[in-house]
Parts: sequence; structure tokens; C-alpha cells
Amino acid sequence: MLFHNEIVAGQKIPFKDLALEMNMSVTPVIQALKFLEFQGLVRREPNKGYFIEPLTLEEVNEIYHFRELLEVSLIAQTIKKLDDSGIAKLQLCHDNYSESLAGVFINKKLITDMEFHLMIARLSGEKIRYKSLKNTFDLLHLKYKTSLQYVTSEKSNDKDHQHILEAIIARDTETAKKLLSQHINNSRKHACLNLTRMMEEKASMFY
Repeated sequence: MLFHNEIVAGQKIPFKDLALEMNMSVTPVIQALKFLEFQGLVRREPNKGYFIEPLTLEEVNEIYHFRELLEVSLIAQTIKKLDDSGIAKLQLCHDNYSESLAGVFINKKLITDMEFHLMIARLSGEKIRYKSLKNTFDLLHLKYKTSLQYVTSEKSNDKDHQHILEAIIARDTETAKKLLSQHINNSRKHACLNLTRMMEEKASMFY
């Protein structure tokens, strides 16, 4: 429900209805909500229930800065361990993203974009940082997907991916780091701009 934005930021989560919809008891639903609370996606208010945490510019900036630190720090190891199999996996992820742009399904575009970045990290062999990055993407997708549309313009994103891939294949570590950092920063600026506009539009509704 979160991924498909059936529940949005600030909304109370109808966990009993959710349990009925999925034909299960409320216990596993509550356990899932506790896990999401640990991840910072939801908050629990005593005697009231669970709510989706609101969006903030500060959190968006922090998440993107953390994502940049993680991704850029893994590039050197990825290039060091890169072989023909790794190159083929990266190329496949890039091709999948490019193909998704011809469609109308936003979720597919977001997932294939994420898979390209996660594959770069995965090939580094650094399991802890890879898992941290995956959790960061989960947070971005679950909490900010529709409200922010944080991915930059599709054509720009596709070209960025292509240039990053070329630098990695060429084993040009510094260029790959620079391109990846610029790419993530552009996404961060785009996300913050969209969130600011969304907040302004919401505020104007009360005047």
C-alpha cells in the first residue's frame, strides 16, 4: 500500500482493514508496522494507532547526502572487482531502465533506476554498505515516491546512467565518482524543489 501510494504521508494506517484485505490476523500486520516504525516510515501514537510520518526537507537532504556517501564510497571496490560478468549485469540493468522509459508505469521506472544503482554497489562485495544503501532506497521509494517524484527527468537520468556505466567499464574511478556524485545531487535538488512546491500548494489551500 505504501509503495503504490494508497496511503500517503500524515495519514492514519487502517491496519485492521489492511488485515481483512489480506485475509490475515492483525498480528503480522502490527509486526510489519513495528518494523516500518524502526525504519522511520511510520510512527505510533498511544491509543490512536500508526501514522505515516510527514515529509520534511531536512530529512530529504539528509537521505540524499547519506546515499551519496554510500554510493561514491563503493565505486573504487566495484571497479577493482569488475569482470566481464559484472559488466554484463550492469549493462542489463541500464538496458532495463532505458526500456522502461518507453512505458507508462512509474513503478517500473523507479525500480529499474534503483536496480542500476544497487547493482553498482552490489558488485563491490561490501555487504553491509550495500544493505544500508538498499534500505535507503526503500525509504525513498516507500515514503517519497509520488509526493516528490525524486528521479530527475527521464532522458537526463538515462544519459547520466550511460556516462556512469562507461566510466566504470573504462575503470576511470575518479570520473565515475564525479559523475555519480553529480547525478545524485541533481536528484536531491529536484526532490527538494518538488517537496517545497508541494508544501506551498498545501499551505495555500488553507488561505
